[in-house]
Amino acid sequence: MEVDGFKNLLDLSIDFGPFTCIAGENGTGKSNVFDAVQFLSLLADRSMMEAAQEVRGVHGERHGDPRDLFWKGYSPSSYRMRFAAEMIVPGEVEDDFGRVAAPTTSFLRYELEIGYQEPSGLDRFGRLTLLREDLRLIKKGDAKDHLKFPHSAGNFRNAVIIGHRSGAPYISTDNDGGEPIVKIHQDGGSRGQPKPAAASRAPATIVSTITSSDDPTILAARREMESWRRLALEPSALRSADRYMDPQVMGVDGAHLPAALYRVANTAYDGSADPDRVFARVAGRLSDLTGVQVRDLGIDQDEVRQLLTVQVSEADGSHLPARSLSEGTLRFLALCVLLEDPTVRGMICMEEPENGIHPANLNPMVELVQDLAVDAKRAPGIDNPFRQVLINTHSPGVVQLVSPDDLLFADTAMRKTESGVVARSLRLRPLVGTWRTVGGRRDYVTKADILPYLTTPPGAQLTLDLGAA
Repeated sequence: MEVDGFKNLLDLSIDFGPFTCIAGENGTGKSNVFDAVQFLSLLADRSMMEAAQEVRGVHGERHGDPRDLFWKGYSPSSYRMRFAAEMIVPGEVEDDFGRVAAPTTSFLRYELEIGYQEPSGLDRFGRLTLLREDLRLIKKGDAKDHLKFPHSAGNFRNAVIIGHRSGAPYISTDNDGGEPIVKIHQDGGSRGQPKPAAASRAPATIVSTITSSDDPTILAARREMESWRRLALEPSALRSADRYMDPQVMGVDGAHLPAALYRVANTAYDGSADPDRVFARVAGRLSDLTGVQVRDLGIDQDEVRQLLTVQVSEADGSHLPARSLSEGTLRFLALCVLLEDPTVRGMICMEEPENGIHPANLNPMVELVQDLAVDAKRAPGIDNPFRQVLINTHSPGVVQLVSPDDLLFADTAMRKTESGVVARSLRLRPLVGTWRTVGGRRDYVTKADILPYLTTPPGAQLTLDLGAA
């Protein structure tokens, strides 16, 4: 992903792997990366103004100022946000009318540029404007240079990158007398004329307007971006029971956890439904937590009130509803349910997953979030869902448990923009000797640079004086 002009992200380029951990102090702007991912996801489903008002950090819920999303160093007449995302889209998608379609190619590069128009008349906040939108294929022969993380060419890359097409784009932008004109090109390439649309008055991106299987590759890009989710698990949502008619997909806040687990346990994704086996795997994960004595787990079905509740059986034989678990254990349970759900794909973003977790349980938590990500040595499938996981942390414990290949270290650096303004922006650097530094990249960190994550703070109490009164 590439981002420029969004909050404190200036000319930032990030190579994600299946699992990526961003580590750094508070206040560097780590969460702004999550905001950028969320903003792109929202833009695939909502108008630009609606998407802007839902991103963290915009003042007010319904009447936010979109200028809050731009870098603060811009003059009012030069607000610009630029994004690029290289993505592998699903090989099969369903349109808004229930029709199944397959994209022509699955490896795509999406580019988007958004500007700002000053308010006029009764308008208080102005509006966002579409300046450029492009969607192009990345050729299969070039895929190795774009997928830089370690992976199996035979089992993984050749399984997820499909299709052939000439160099023609799916979406392109031309300039007609200073007016940007966005064109939609048919999947057949040379067949038919492109469909042009003036961009200046467009309230939404072109991708968000594609609802039918007539443009299957653009639709696949939309579905991929819609699948990017930012988890913000809330104890109140996790503790709620579900009615029989409630959605059976867990929300980003953890709502509908019982209904989601009930669906996963009773659906034959691999040919045969086996609820007991699913419940046993989830209970086994929970029992990895120190202090949690879970023997069994299941779904209680209250036929009178038509409610579904997660029920936990403890080692002493007592039966408790899952809402009796601690907040940290509930969040861990929610991730266990996601792990069991092969329909959850795309990117999952989590901020500081260690929050609410006892230090002794950091290891099983880190193992769980890593296991959520696809194994790039194997072909994606029911037992290896095509998921990408992004977390951030400032915990030395998490950093020490994560593979060096999966780490990016966040800090800020002063840089001069094209207009000559000196600005402080987020910087993400890999550890020397890891895959992101192959090819001569020199903006890396060494172990000496990250000593606070690798050593015990001076003066820390390593032992307890049990003889003290």
